[in-house]
Amino acid sequence: MNKNCIIRLETEADYREAENLTREAFWNVYRPGCLEHYVLHRFREREDFVRELDFVLEKEGAIIGHIMYARAEIELDGGGALPVMTFGPFSIAPEHKGLGLGTLLLEHSMKEAGRLGAGALAITGDIGFYGRLGFVQGSEKGIRYFADPNAPYFLVKELKEGFLEGKGGVYRDPEGYFADEKEAAAFDKLFPPKEKLKLPGQLV
Repeated sequence: MNKNCIIRLETEADYREAENLTREAFWNVYRPGCLEHYVLHRFREREDFVRELDFVLEKEGAIIGHIMYARAEIELDGGGALPVMTFGPFSIAPEHKGLGLGTLLLEHSMKEAGRLGAGALAITGDIGFYGRLGFVQGSEKGIRYFADPNAPYFLVKELKEGFLEGKGGVYRDPEGYFADEKEAAAFDKLFPPKEKLKLPGQLV
């Protein structure tokens, strides 16, 4: 692995360090504070959590990146469901951003997802970043996001060529991504105090 980093599967001994990393990476980004570290904490016990794709990026013994995957599905317009995968939280330590490490971790994990048989990935994210890695807006493949059918931030990527061809439908995030605010606040008290700030560009 280049850049003096290694990518390996997360172990139980890594849980709190990975959760703290996730908290640092998302704090005050999309909302005052964040929920992502609590989402990660809960997801590990869910059936749709993909343990084989739960990776950490390690440098000099410290975890500086993390990504997890979950099984999901697209409700097809013609009936039935098409299995896909999604990922996130996807975190790089703030002090290590802009060095290509996120791309390194994501490309490794997507390759492994393909080896596990995933035909496509569906996420919400920035096309400016993910477009460079082969993601396109879901609308280009006839796939709509449940909360906003025309959402420009809903993205898909085929890991098997033609997997989404002719398969229009609706994607909904797995239930594990919908966190209870009070439970998340109680969980956050287990970490060192941080100031919640309302900043321009936040979604909430």
